[in-house]
Amino acid sequence: MRVDAVPVALRPLVGLYGHTVAAALAGYYLAQRLTIRVTVEGGAQLEPAANYIFCHWHESISLLFQCSVPRFPRVLRGAPHVWMQHPLWYMKPIHLFLRGLGVREIVLGSAGHAGRAAAEALVRLLRAGYSTVMLPDGPAGPRHELKKGVLHIACDSGVPIVPLRLRASRCYRLPTWDRKIQALPFSGIRLAIGEPIVVTASRFDATARRLSSALG
Repeated sequence: MRVDAVPVALRPLVGLYGHTVAAALAGYYLAQRLTIRVTVEGGAQLEPAANYIFCHWHESISLLFQCSVPRFPRVLRGAPHVWMQHPLWYMKPIHLFLRGLGVREIVLGSAGHAGRAAAEALVRLLRAGYSTVMLPDGPAGPRHELKKGVLHIACDSGVPIVPLRLRASRCYRLPTWDRKIQALPFSGIRLAIGEPIVVTASRFDATARRLSSALG
């Protein structure tokens, strides 16, 4: 059941579930953020008001959240954000959590769930000046294997890809397919901003190799 097609009778329950879990996530990441030192490297090459497709491996999503509560790092905030998200009802807390971080628009769709239509909607909003964050080996791997959807979206929209590398000085990994990284309290997170990569049809494959290398 899609989150935008929940029956009227169930909407209060789904809403309560969504807001409760989203608040718990925000509190969890905020408590961590108060003990974690965040260092941002690079970013001077980005235009302050320009929009970009920020891109990093799926393993680093918790690190991004750990250094983004209550707001994204300044270098990511040059333009309003739109994120494409899985549309099923149980993702409601994530949608609300992202809106709390400042994501203005949520596009509902993923592989097997109106993914093509969602990608087209994302391209339209990128052309209109939005930025986004994409995880090119998600949502189910294989780990560190670049899927070319991000390249097609960048090529169709004309918006450059900015590779991100997130590392923690002390961390542990979850036993998930992506070996998701969690920074430990009182550790440091380093967010490295790469050079923007423009995707064209004539250099598609070469750009894929360059992006994979830049992501590490």
